[in-house]
Amino acid sequence: MKILISNDDGYQAPGIVALYEAIKGLPGVEVEVVAPEHNNSAKSNALTLHSPLYVHTAHNGFRYVNGTPADCVHIALTGLLGYRPDLVVSGINNGANMGDDTIYSGTVGAAMEGYLFGIPAIAFSQAEKGWAHLDAAAQKAAQLVRQLMPSLPEVAHRGAPWLLNVNIPNRPLADIKGFKVARLGRRHAAEQVISQVNPRGDTMYWIGSAGAAKDDADGTDFHAAAQGYATITPLQVDLTDHDRLPYWVPTAALLSGPAESQPAAGAPA
Repeated sequence: MKILISNDDGYQAPGIVALYEAIKGLPGVEVEVVAPEHNNSAKSNALTLHSPLYVHTAHNGFRYVNGTPADCVHIALTGLLGYRPDLVVSGINNGANMGDDTIYSGTVGAAMEGYLFGIPAIAFSQAEKGWAHLDAAAQKAAQLVRQLMPSLPEVAHRGAPWLLNVNIPNRPLADIKGFKVARLGRRHAAEQVISQVNPRGDTMYWIGSAGAAKDDADGTDFHAAAQGYATITPLQVDLTDHDRLPYWVPTAALLSGPAESQPAAGAPA
């Protein structure tokens, strides 16, 4: 069983080191790490298309790339590894990727890149920043991977990969209640942008902190994590608003009518 690990916090982050150590101890597993050289949080699915990417090997065998999380997984799967892994795992992220976070998350972006290549993938995050109880989070991550390993050959045979987003509370192992499947919640809008003036008199801006939870009702990832559960949320890539497709059909029909029924350019409607 071959597993590729990446992240968005960078190859030296405690989260990826802990995840690697926990997963490499699973029976019958070969693990490789290809991760960003520097922190790439909130890079989502971005790919680097207009500058070259370089790969280097750290003293511990991790390979690191001067690019985004998605870059790392993309080049790993399209030539760097020389084989197709059975599973792509991303994390453990320093802080939650719940609700709207998943749109921006580089941790999710790395896992999603594997999913787009038809490989099952998991994004792991801790619910709070600071790496508290990281050893427990790594053990819970390895527990889930071990549980899923026997099903991976069948997933590959059917060509039906899945993409999971997992958030683990920053608690001792004995205080994590278990896993709970949950939908994504929602956040309020982000905090105000922070402006400062640099020594040359130019105004610079810092993106504000993420907003508080807006929808954290029972059944959401926010609620389950707050109750002490590691949350599992299956994700999909299709952004189509299927329910509203019929709403836009009349507009498309009007715009597609006979040319003679359309007013001439500049003529009054």
